[in-house]
Amino acid sequence: MKLIIQIPCYNEEQTIAKTLEDLPKSIPGIDVIETLIIDDGSNDKTVEVAKRHGVQHFVKFTQNLGLARGFDAGLDKCLSLGADIIVNTDADNQYKGSDIPRLIQPILDGKAEIVIGNRQVDKITEFSWLKKRMQKIGSYIVRKVSQTKVPDTTSGFRAYSREAAMQMNIISTFSYTLETIIEAGQKDIAIVSIPIETNKTERPSRLFKSNWYYIKRSIATIIRIYTMYQPLRVFFYTGLVSLLLGLILSFRYIYFMVIGEGPGHIQSVIIAGILLLLGFIVTMIGLLADLIASNRKLVEKTLFKIKKIENK
Repeated sequence: MKLIIQIPCYNEEQTIAKTLEDLPKSIPGIDVIETLIIDDGSNDKTVEVAKRHGVQHFVKFTQNLGLARGFDAGLDKCLSLGADIIVNTDADNQYKGSDIPRLIQPILDGKAEIVIGNRQVDKITEFSWLKKRMQKIGSYIVRKVSQTKVPDTTSGFRAYSREAAMQMNIISTFSYTLETIIEAGQKDIAIVSIPIETNKTERPSRLFKSNWYYIKRSIATIIRIYTMYQPLRVFFYTGLVSLLLGLILSFRYIYFMVIGEGPGHIQSVIIAGILLLLGFIVTMIGLLADLIASNRKLVEKTLFKIKKIENK
């Protein structure tokens, strides 16, 4: 059984040594533990420090491409290296290496394909009250659209079985955390969480410029990914709202016609016509999108089989 711990890095020479030193050297049930550094366009000595600490594998980008692309490239590399389990952790030493054995245990026991560390955000003193509320609201929304029970959906401390990693197809260029949970939920991949403790971070997050920026990007990611997997539901209900509003205005105009005041409410007919037409078009778009989604599922199945063949 081979475990590869992948660590996305962008100018992490100050913290990567501590992160690597904290990783476990042996785990019951694991025969081989290796480390992969995903160098996301660093211009400092991150790679040199990692090499001095015995890192065996590297994925290097010539420019900063972002966390999602780095995570995706890391999964592909780990699979090609024969990983049976892949653990993703951060380079800022936020997560404790001592929690990795517990993180992978549900996979070793055959109880899950994906395991996500729950940071228990209420216990993180570095998080402001607003950030804690944002995390909880965001996690609640992701749980609903993914139909999972993950309490901390933005946690980057997670483990994937080989089968689960092969089924991940990252579309977002912002962050993989929300997308992979929604994808796993829609594909009925067994996913669980375990409580973990965190270390105090030594630098602010580089993923987003501000809380508002993070909220906007996260909402866009959730809507986009959910629509990919449930397009008919999204467009049908959107179109239904427009159709209902159009019908209400139509009946309103009929009412005024009956009481002899129709000529004064001609604008209701115009708006009703627009809403009814819009609702019909949106519903038709939903049907077309559903056909495209069915085709995408076939493509994903094909990609999964190709990955299995390539990574035997």
